[in-house]
Amino acid sequence: MAGEKTAGPRPSGPASSHGDSTDGTFAAGAAREKGYGNTATDLEKADTKVVVPKEAVDHDPYKHLAADEAKVLKDQVFTPDAKVGIATLYRYASRNDLLIMAVSGVCAIASGAALPLMTVIFGNLQGTFQGYFQGTTSYDDFTGEMAHLVLYFVYLAIGEFVCTYVATVGFIYTGEHISAKIREHYLESCMRQNIGFFDKLGAGEVTTRITADTNLIQEGISEKVSLTLAAIATFVAAFVIGFVSYWKLTLILLSTVVALLLNMGGGSTFIVKYSKQNIQAYAEGGSVAEEVISSVRNAIAFGTQDRLAKQYDGHLTRAEAFGFKVKGAIAFMVAGMMLILYLNYGLAFWMGARFLVDNVVTLSKVLTIMMSVMIGAFNLGNVAPNMQAFATALGAAAKIYNTIDRVSPLDPSSDKGDKIENLQGTIVLEHVKHIYPSRPEVVVMEDVSLTIPAGKTTALVGASGSGKSTIVGLVERFYSPVEGKVYLDGVDIATLNLRWLRQQISLVSQEPTLFGTTIYENIRHGLIGTKWERESSEQQEERIYEAARKANAHDFITGLPEGYQTNVGERGFLMSGGQKQRIAIARAIVSDPKILLLDEATSALDTKSEGVVQAALEVAAAGRTTITIAHRLSTIKDAHNIVVMSAGRIVEQGTHDELLEKHGAYYNLVTAQAIAAVNEMTAEEEEAIDKEENQILVRKASSKQGEGSGAGGNYVEDPDDDIAAKLNRTTTSKSASSMALAGRKKQEPVKYSLWTLIKLIASFNKEEWKLMVVALFFSAICGMGNPTQAVFFAKLISALSVPINEETIPQIQSDASFWCLMFLMLAFVMFISFSMQGVIFAKCSERLVHRVRDRSFRSMLRQDVEFFDLDENSAGALTSFLSTETTHVAGLSGVTLGTLLMVTTTLVSACTLALAMGWKLALVCIATIPILLGCGFFRFWMLAHYQRRAKKAYSTSASYASEAITAIRTVASLTREDDVLKQYQHNLAIQQRASLISVLKSSILYAASQSFMFLAFALGFWYGGTLIAKHEYDMFQFFVVFSSVIFGAQSAGSVFSFAPDMGKAAEASRALKQLFDRKPSIDTWSDEGSKVGSIDGTIEFRDVHFRYPTRPEQPVLRGLNLTVSPGQYVALVGASGCGKSTTIALLERFYDPLAGGIFVDGKEISSLNLNEYRSFIALVSQEPTLYQGTIKENILLGAPGEVTDEQVEFACKEANIYDFILSLPDGFDTMVGSKGALLSGGQKQRIAIARALVRDPKILLLDEATSALDSESEHVVQAALDKAAKGRTTIAVAHRLSTIQKADIIYVFDQGRIVEQGTHNELMRKGGRYAELVNLQSLERHR
Repeated sequence: MAGEKTAGPRPSGPASSHGDSTDGTFAAGAAREKGYGNTATDLEKADTKVVVPKEAVDHDPYKHLAADEAKVLKDQVFTPDAKVGIATLYRYASRNDLLIMAVSGVCAIASGAALPLMTVIFGNLQGTFQGYFQGTTSYDDFTGEMAHLVLYFVYLAIGEFVCTYVATVGFIYTGEHISAKIREHYLESCMRQNIGFFDKLGAGEVTTRITADTNLIQEGISEKVSLTLAAIATFVAAFVIGFVSYWKLTLILLSTVVALLLNMGGGSTFIVKYSKQNIQAYAEGGSVAEEVISSVRNAIAFGTQDRLAKQYDGHLTRAEAFGFKVKGAIAFMVAGMMLILYLNYGLAFWMGARFLVDNVVTLSKVLTIMMSVMIGAFNLGNVAPNMQAFATALGAAAKIYNTIDRVSPLDPSSDKGDKIENLQGTIVLEHVKHIYPSRPEVVVMEDVSLTIPAGKTTALVGASGSGKSTIVGLVERFYSPVEGKVYLDGVDIATLNLRWLRQQISLVSQEPTLFGTTIYENIRHGLIGTKWERESSEQQEERIYEAARKANAHDFITGLPEGYQTNVGERGFLMSGGQKQRIAIARAIVSDPKILLLDEATSALDTKSEGVVQAALEVAAAGRTTITIAHRLSTIKDAHNIVVMSAGRIVEQGTHDELLEKHGAYYNLVTAQAIAAVNEMTAEEEEAIDKEENQILVRKASSKQGEGSGAGGNYVEDPDDDIAAKLNRTTTSKSASSMALAGRKKQEPVKYSLWTLIKLIASFNKEEWKLMVVALFFSAICGMGNPTQAVFFAKLISALSVPINEETIPQIQSDASFWCLMFLMLAFVMFISFSMQGVIFAKCSERLVHRVRDRSFRSMLRQDVEFFDLDENSAGALTSFLSTETTHVAGLSGVTLGTLLMVTTTLVSACTLALAMGWKLALVCIATIPILLGCGFFRFWMLAHYQRRAKKAYSTSASYASEAITAIRTVASLTREDDVLKQYQHNLAIQQRASLISVLKSSILYAASQSFMFLAFALGFWYGGTLIAKHEYDMFQFFVVFSSVIFGAQSAGSVFSFAPDMGKAAEASRALKQLFDRKPSIDTWSDEGSKVGSIDGTIEFRDVHFRYPTRPEQPVLRGLNLTVSPGQYVALVGASGCGKSTTIALLERFYDPLAGGIFVDGKEISSLNLNEYRSFIALVSQEPTLYQGTIKENILLGAPGEVTDEQVEFACKEANIYDFILSLPDGFDTMVGSKGALLSGGQKQRIAIARALVRDPKILLLDEATSALDSESEHVVQAALDKAAKGRTTIAVAHRLSTIQKADIIYVFDQGRIVEQGTHNELMRKGGRYAELVNLQSLERHR
């Protein structure tokens, strides 16, 4: 029973038929504790206690229980905290893993140290050139020396390639291997845990851990380790080389490291601070969006879309301001890095020149030191982000190891415990008291003693939450009882081996869980752990077919195109309920269990399937100990013993006939259901109706075929067992449903060209175009920085490589000072342009994101309810779209343009300059540009690619694991734990192999991007050297050409890393365009339809047919006719799913009917102006939705126009809440908290009524307005509703029939039509469906 497992810990009154497991005695007790006594009749004072927010309550939920009881419960949910250090991350590393990591570590360090070695070669080459020009070396010596040094470059490239490759592959491989081990152990540990543990955590949390958290660990122990090692090695090696070359200069240049660290540290503190505020500000907006979208019907009904969107926009404006600060801070940080870079050049040459003149050091050493210090300093910056990844990995590991190390109190994998040799199957419960560990405040069973004899059928009946399903949970030992014992053949089951026990028992539950494999495999799961598991496949097949025959499933399975090999789809949603249920029964009886538990095995089925499944169950139960739980009493007449339960106690027991003679609770139930059975349609009648409905729809569809719009709704036909015939059927005899379906294909995703998307995004930044032009101008200047620097660099080198003597020293000093000052100038120009363009683009992109979010939110609110019914548009999905997707869009905006412009100007100006200075060398260098650009780009792209790949690789195995965990009860009752694990290990192994191959391939690219730059250097130096040897070029020309092209291309390549992801941007903008272009069929923005001046309130449904667009195979209304006169109070009643709430949704025009029409005052509502029509209607729904803000703001949301304070007060008095509001410290200005969390249910509901009354509606719709309340609030709210309904046309849907006895007319729904109508007394006299419902509810009250 769903309610028993999921209902939150809220005390509520007598159980509603929603299946909230509640407990009357407890609620009454609570009412007394709160000091209400019996004043529920005095409506003024009732339900006026201010709710204390959750945090204020003491945290020990087990305080009220006896110590031994509390211990039983705590054991089932308590998880000790595990301590996690670096060593624990590697707990599962094998010897090989450790070896591989050691080798990879050495390689990583070597690859890091190679970078600064390059500077030594660079310096030496300059020295060789200088010697040649000064004539100290001959031509032959020069060429020999040069070839020698150039070869060093090649060797370095090869070494770097090999080391990088080994390090990357090694660390990624071990990271993956170890995290796979962690995943395995985690799932294994989950399979060991008791069910109470999952109630506490929720399956969602468990699956997040197996997907997200293990990914975080993997990130922390994979390539990031090798990157960090390499960066540290580079830093150390650079300074070692520096200090060896000349310690004084290196010490002076150490200041750049300090400056860089200050710049990065300062920048990142601001970035962190502002992004926290930004996230905070957006989170408030996001929660507004989430509130609105999750209760979108409310917003639509009250027409408050615009006002809510304005509220959201207010939060966006704040978020925009902080977002601008974040991006601005980043811009200044980048600009600061540029400033330091160029200042470093200036400082190095200025100090170097002084040492040079004093003849302490050669120019080649100055170059070596300057370049190695720069490389070292910038690499230190790479360590910080990786440190963060390690910290996150440790945090994630702590959560996971908590579960891995938890000792389960009910461990199915242990071999402890006895087995009973010759099992008979007698079950005895002795004085059992039970409390669910996740809801310690509700006692579900109180002192129950019951004997269930072997080989007989025992049936349990009673209202929802009376403790029937709990008995099943105790027999299966999903939970331990708090007091008392459960015996099997006289042995306490707590002493038996858990796995053995569960193998003796088969469970068929209300919602059968099938696993995503073939039907054959699903039934075979029943054989796990039994003596037949090891049999040959022929014998197994025989058993499986036999079980399927018994379960009445063999025929429909063989009718499927693939027979038993048909895949059922995840959780079995490709079959109808009846088919799944029969497969589940086959699975349960295939192992010939001694004990069979049937937990409402037929309640979720329609009449047709129910008969079939019931027959299958009766065959299955013969000769076994069977416990059946049933809602429909006709199914258990033949039971050997019937136990009637109420509120966790046994009321009466006996056979069907004995209980009837007693004239007790069972008798009332049976008589009520028997009367109803007379009025129920037989299967033949139902078929006739279906046929008739089909004809109507076919007519409708064929008339529409001409227009091709086919708004007839998309239908799939009823999933019949006779699938083979269906496949051979010709197209002529298509059913109505499929015809209508043909008219309404699923919307094809439209293909948009990139140009369309860019135009869409540009339109959001239209107003800022002048700013953009300025920013682009500064981007171009940023791009020119590199070639300019090349000229200064070459000027300095040629000025400083003059032979030093008395005459040249003054000249050298003045040249050096001049060019160093030029570097100073360049540094500030770069700083200004980088910060300007960064700040302007930050402004523009934040504006863009703000506008995109605002417009997306408005477009979402424009959609019709049908849009929100689709699975892909759940509240969660839409809010995450607003928070994440919209930010990706910035990737196609000005920032990207700026980046591209910067790269282009760098390359164009560098090439122009080089060609002007020396075309021969320039052409050779330009040939290497693609390689250098590629290196810069791929280095960052590959790292991102590794992360993406790791996430993607494990999604299939993760969904497998989460499927198993979500169905943990089924897995446990089938003792499938080992089987699940084997399968999971197999999945992981396949993925590891696949990803190893992909990593071996992709790492080649990464290693190449690290090493090819050395080859480009080698080529440039070799060819340049040759030209110099022939005296074609002098040193100045060589260095200008070489450094402008080569360094230019390098920096251009690395700029790519700052560019936002364009792929994501294109995706996101495609989704946006689709959202903006979707025009709903019921459009709140349209002005069409005739104006509505006033409404009297006559409502008429004429032969209305309707199916929900998302579930077209399920007919909801089948020819509904009803009339409501002005001022009448009409009640709609019926079992759940019979179309009552749908009627209300159609009146609000959330949907349009498929056939028939709805008329208000004689006009069909689809012809009226939507917004005006809705302004005459007010809706009070089951879950009242309040938004963040004050009570007054919430009430005002109901008003279509301006409202005076008097009107608000009047509405509050009508709603019985005025005095309560005044009693609050802030009165009308009291904040209600998110979703109204600071008010009790009854208070919220009354505010919702006041909000409905403020608009003074002509028609008031009440959709189960009191069903979620406890009895005492219900009286108050009911009184308010009765007051509100006076003088208005009111339509109320009710589950609790006591609330609508005063109605003018009651319509009883069944299967989408009206079966009875009349006043309460007339219908009771008639003794039909209504009388049955009343009796059923009196049993629930019969505590």
